[in-house]
Amino acid sequence: MTASVWTDAALLGVLGLLIGSFLNVVIHRLPRMMHHQWAQECAAWAAEQNGGGSGPESAPTGEPAPYNLLVPRSQCPHCAHPIRWFENIPVFSYLALRGRCAGCGKAIGLRYPAVELATGLLFFFCGLHWGLGPAGLAWSAFSAALVAAACIDWDTTLLPDDITLPLLWGGLLASLLHYSGVTLTDAVLGAMGGYLSLWSVYWGFKLATGKEGMGYGDFKLFAALGAWFGWQALVPIILLASVVGAVVGVVLKLRGGLHEGKYVPFGPFLAGGGFVALLWGPQQVMHALLGVLGLAA
Repeated sequence: MTASVWTDAALLGVLGLLIGSFLNVVIHRLPRMMHHQWAQECAAWAAEQNGGGSGPESAPTGEPAPYNLLVPRSQCPHCAHPIRWFENIPVFSYLALRGRCAGCGKAIGLRYPAVELATGLLFFFCGLHWGLGPAGLAWSAFSAALVAAACIDWDTTLLPDDITLPLLWGGLLASLLHYSGVTLTDAVLGAMGGYLSLWSVYWGFKLATGKEGMGYGDFKLFAALGAWFGWQALVPIILLASVVGAVVGVVLKLRGGLHEGKYVPFGPFLAGGGFVALLWGPQQVMHALLGVLGLAA
């Protein structure tokens, strides 16, 4: 590889570190924003049922403080110490602070630098493979969305439409503009196949057991992966996600980390399958899986 390729990859990697820092905000705040919106909708519905808000319980309580991805300023969850700019440099600030808040000295979760570093490495890979151009930026955006979706689902068992739907439409647009290397026909079939396959499994399981085995967010995320990689990648990705998810579920159950009635969210394993397909290619993943199962020719 030429020096310019490494330079482009390094620049994209630095951008990934910065984006990773922002993803930590998204991972923390987006589920809370969703719950706040649901609470407002429930309150509005309750007021409507009470005659349009004429009761004392519907009296105005003042305008709530703004809470979104930009406001308020990031702060320590323990002591509310505002995070200054030099305490928010991806990875390096964590190392300089030795993993502790500058205000109260409480430990900072390892998740924060891990997300930043993972996003930076993914962007670096995209820069090496596709360069600092539209294709490299498109796959970098794909990687960032997948990191955020996986972490949010693991924490909350939620896969926000604000991530999965733009990821789905972004895959179709990347195909249309020839950024993803997947034909538009394969992308559309991948999106349809991804959604309908898990939708069918969901309803089959629900009719057979009366229980819900997964959420609609999983359908949308799998559809998005189909849009980015094409319908040919669906089987390798779902096989990898299922095998790894089953192993993790058994380990958590044996170690007491999975209580009765709880379940392991499937989204992070779908995302993991997407990352493996990004790094090694879906066909290589399929061949490796068949080899592990002893079915390869």
